[in-house]
Amino acid sequence: MINIKQALQHIIDHKTKPPGSLGQLEDIALQVGLIQNTVSPVIKNPSIIVFAGDHGIAATGLVNPYPQAVTAQMVLNFVAGGAAINVFCKQHGLHLSVVDAGVNFDFEPRLPIIHGKIAKGTANYLEQPAMTIAQCEEAISIGKLIVARMLNNDCNCIGFGEMGIGNTSSAALLMSAVMGKPIGFCAGRGTGVNDEQLQTKIETLKKVFDLRQLQTLANAPIQLLATVGGFEIAMMVGAFVAAAENNMIIVVDGFITTAALLIAQQLSPGILQYCIFAHQSNEQAHAAMLEHMEAKPLLQLGMRLGEGTGAALAMPLIQSAVNFLNQMASFESASVSNKEE
Repeated sequence: MINIKQALQHIIDHKTKPPGSLGQLEDIALQVGLIQNTVSPVIKNPSIIVFAGDHGIAATGLVNPYPQAVTAQMVLNFVAGGAAINVFCKQHGLHLSVVDAGVNFDFEPRLPIIHGKIAKGTANYLEQPAMTIAQCEEAISIGKLIVARMLNNDCNCIGFGEMGIGNTSSAALLMSAVMGKPIGFCAGRGTGVNDEQLQTKIETLKKVFDLRQLQTLANAPIQLLATVGGFEIAMMVGAFVAAAENNMIIVVDGFITTAALLIAQQLSPGILQYCIFAHQSNEQAHAAMLEHMEAKPLLQLGMRLGEGTGAALAMPLIQSAVNFLNQMASFESASVSNKEE
């Protein structure tokens, strides 16, 4: 009896093309068919969710060249349609949602965002854990609920983005703890720190790593996330888990979203079968994360913006993979001679 994987591979191999000549698009067509358990997959209402949150460490200026106020300003920019993610979502017909996961600002209640604020930013993890376990679990739960809302909108393909001054530092700490890589390797330039600022950032994060004994939390994902994570990262963790539980195609963006996936993978070990990796970020550590997950990113454009921009650019490629699977002629249907068996 032919199983679904064999059936999909047979269809892919018998399109009017040399075997393998559509490269990664063939891999994606196979993966999407397996996720949906069909030889005729469909992408419905592809969506990007951008989670925004502030980080207590950012108020010190030790890890970030931009002031913390930029997080709230960028949320307002998303609402006004002026950010890169707005441009790409509009271009490709993607639905965009923006979530206040924990921004240090009082947004107007009528603002067309998802109001999920846990608190006005995390605590400064130089002084205390970033959040309580209860706050972390609440953030994860809200992330799951937001994905459930997308399911009600008949969405089956989703990507996550983030906005939060200082969140590359959280991502670096999470990566260092889970993967056992040194902080100096995991911490990049983020929003563009110079050499002196980068050194200060690395020294600060080394101090945090030792102070919070993160090496002991490598296999304690909730505690690790609560200690040095961000509300937006915790919500993404919940969103990743819920999307996988509901057999959605998950399009993974850059460094920070992949750090969230590192944690989500510990909570949901089979999650990677649902993930398509959009791009390799220009953050040096992202390549190591992708290698750790045995992931093959679709794009390598030197991007390091966040916001889900890489995921938005990759979604049309996934649609192309589905389209060739469903619409391209086979050698038999087109009466084209195949190579001799």
